[in-house]
Amino acid sequence: MRLLRSLLLELSWPECRHHPWRPVAALLAIALGVALAFSVQLINQSALSEFSAAVRSVNGQPDFSLRGQREGFDEALYERVAAHPDVAMASPVIEVETQVIVDAPPSESPTVSSSPSSSPTPSTLLAPRRVTLKVLGIDALTVAALSPDLFPQLDRNSGDTEPDRLGLFDPNAVALNGSARKRLGERSEIEVQTPTGVRQLRVHGGVAAGGAPLAVMDIAGAQAAFGLLGKLSRIDVRLKPGADATRVITALKLQDSTSQGVRVAWPDESAERISNVSRAYRVNLTVLALVALFTGAFLVFSILSLSVAQRQPQFALLGVLGLSSADRLRLVLAESVLLGVVGSAIGLALGTGLAALAMRMLAGDLGGNAFPGAAPVLHIGPVAALVYGALGVAAAVVGGWVPARAAQRLAPAQALKGLGGGATNIAAPWIGPALIAIGLALLLLPPVFGLPLGAYLCVALVLLGGIVSVPAGVGLMLRVIAPPRHALALLAVERARHERHTATVAVAGVVAALSLSVALTVMVTSFRESMISWLDTVLPADLYARASGSGSSDMATLPPEWVTAAARIDGVLRAEPLRVTSVQIDPAQPAVAVISRPLASPEKSLPLVGDLVDAPPGETAAYASEAMESLYDARPGTRLRLPLPDGRQTTVFIRGVWRDYARQHGAVAMSSADWQRLSGDTRVNDLALWLSPGADPSGVQQSLRASATAYGLPGELLEFASPGEIRAISLRIFDRSFAVTYWLQGVAIAIGLFGIAASFSAQVLARRKEFGLLTHLGLTRRQILLVVTAEGAVWTAAGALLGLVLGAVVSVVLVKVVNPQSFHWTMDLQWPALRLAALCASVVAAGTITAALAARRAAGRDMALAVKEDW
Repeated sequence: MRLLRSLLLELSWPECRHHPWRPVAALLAIALGVALAFSVQLINQSALSEFSAAVRSVNGQPDFSLRGQREGFDEALYERVAAHPDVAMASPVIEVETQVIVDAPPSESPTVSSSPSSSPTPSTLLAPRRVTLKVLGIDALTVAALSPDLFPQLDRNSGDTEPDRLGLFDPNAVALNGSARKRLGERSEIEVQTPTGVRQLRVHGGVAAGGAPLAVMDIAGAQAAFGLLGKLSRIDVRLKPGADATRVITALKLQDSTSQGVRVAWPDESAERISNVSRAYRVNLTVLALVALFTGAFLVFSILSLSVAQRQPQFALLGVLGLSSADRLRLVLAESVLLGVVGSAIGLALGTGLAALAMRMLAGDLGGNAFPGAAPVLHIGPVAALVYGALGVAAAVVGGWVPARAAQRLAPAQALKGLGGGATNIAAPWIGPALIAIGLALLLLPPVFGLPLGAYLCVALVLLGGIVSVPAGVGLMLRVIAPPRHALALLAVERARHERHTATVAVAGVVAALSLSVALTVMVTSFRESMISWLDTVLPADLYARASGSGSSDMATLPPEWVTAAARIDGVLRAEPLRVTSVQIDPAQPAVAVISRPLASPEKSLPLVGDLVDAPPGETAAYASEAMESLYDARPGTRLRLPLPDGRQTTVFIRGVWRDYARQHGAVAMSSADWQRLSGDTRVNDLALWLSPGADPSGVQQSLRASATAYGLPGELLEFASPGEIRAISLRIFDRSFAVTYWLQGVAIAIGLFGIAASFSAQVLARRKEFGLLTHLGLTRRQILLVVTAEGAVWTAAGALLGLVLGAVVSVVLVKVVNPQSFHWTMDLQWPALRLAALCASVVAAGTITAALAARRAAGRDMALAVKEDW
């Protein structure tokens, strides 16, 4: 028996030597699938680790923290907390986000966010002369014990041997972290925006904290500079040994976070929140990356199936000599495992290189802005490598299981007589539709941990069921085709009809790749077109103005007097103010944006989804985005408990839901009058301007700058943008965000087309005896070439048609289920007919040309002599 096994192995090696492209094709498919999935995992894990480390260095390691809303809480709470007998130390902190004014070269282009979830409205376009800076006001006497990375290391003055320690309490000095120094350069002073204008601060040292650009200053100076006198943003608390945090919180009467405008925050809360927020993005990218591995499994299946078919005489001979069916099964599975191991090893190495390259080009977020401010260093986890390597091996084994079973079921005696039949059994016709039906039923499942796991399983089962249905699909397609009159065409069609199981082997990979590519094409097109329509609704004005870097920040707003005066500028027909701020509703979720603007006709000024309901008399009307409906159950007709920036609470009535592609984590819109009445906040971030017919936009801008200077806002700090400019930047952000998707889609198609080439080449070589018989019957080399080419056209056309149908089903699942459950927004389904037709036509052309080239190669041999193998 050992001799027979060795002989079979020896017979297998010439197969690889004569046709090396077969194992190479499978290796490339497995390697690419593993590489893409592993690189996505490395990038996101490295970015998440880096972001978590940066958060820990900034927040320190207190037992818990007390946090307020955007405008902070009364600092009197600090005295109560510090005086509690179980509190060993309490450290007060001020947190603000502002902009540093940096002179930029005139040719420097604006920097924009790379996330589809960042707002493409004027309030989020970053100024070309601004650097976002987080400022922390700390108490130098307590911060070292709780957050040592925030303790400033002061620079020495010229001529001094030691730094001036009193500089720690200088209200006009800051210490910068490494990221800030890199972005701002070596400066002795920086200009930052404050609610009262631009303020100069002296740079007197550095801090060890990592992450995004950060500045640390004395807490009293931060309170004075940023209009937070008597306020705190957070209090970090460390308890005495043995103290119980729950008892302390209860004693301080802080259980109800709504009562005093503060809430209890536990260590690593920020890191956990960003992990939860980025989970959907990471999982979706990983699923897309596994598309290549999924396609690779079918490529292994097709190559090994045809390899087993071609080696049927060898298996039969050794079977007659005594080789068991179990040995044949183990041999083919061993080939699968070898392909998986080698392909996975190559994929892990390639994935590491791809991850390093992508982190340099995309700043570690793959275009998704999931990890703001993170500049990660690549961390290779052995567990992740083992997991994705095992996935590659598993994909190869799954792809080789059916061919291995075909080799095991081979009847040696009959095969030697040419009666061995096919190596592949045709599955029962009901299996494919049953798998599709089960997959569609899974769509009824709710998301699990915010992930559409039911939808993912649905896509997998729909694809698998569709591929199992390939023989039946080919049969149905050929049944409606009238028998050709031409002998060669009739021969090609009849063989395709009677050898439908061979079509499964040949086009399984292309059906999988094409269907997923069709689905991704439809999804991306639907999203892009819906976003364009949304922009047309939310950008109705002719011109938009804002204070540089304002956005939802309170550090740079437009003077209310100037907002009123702007409407009287020559050329301005109407002006509409916009206020954007944010509040924290759920500590596990990012802050929710609150947008106040004139809403006399919300059905016209908001992209509503569904109908409006009337608000009861005396209640404040508000409009929730789709994310608010998904995350906070803010449906039309319900009431939402909404925190205010100063910590107070109010209740608003949700009249309707609107579509918002700018803020994935939720937004609430209400009228300016209602917001000012509830919060007392009269500040303005942006100004929408409608111009008079024939007005010169550049002249209007000059007049507005001159007017702003008269009201205390330097005209050069004003930014203007037209709807066309905002739209162009938004679409550029969108295209960059989906660049990875386009690349993954291209890889899947490439693997599918490569699978066609491998399958048809192997199949033509396995049919040498058939071609020899046709030669004896009088067919010329050119006629045989035409027959094989026609078969390739029929099979790939059937595969393309089935892939198109499956892709349409999967695209509906992606658009209507996966996106709403993952990202909490909906879109209108769009069918890019020309792109889909071109995609299918390219697949059919590639399959036909591949079949012709493979037939030409086989026809170059002496086919007539191949018949001798049957003698």
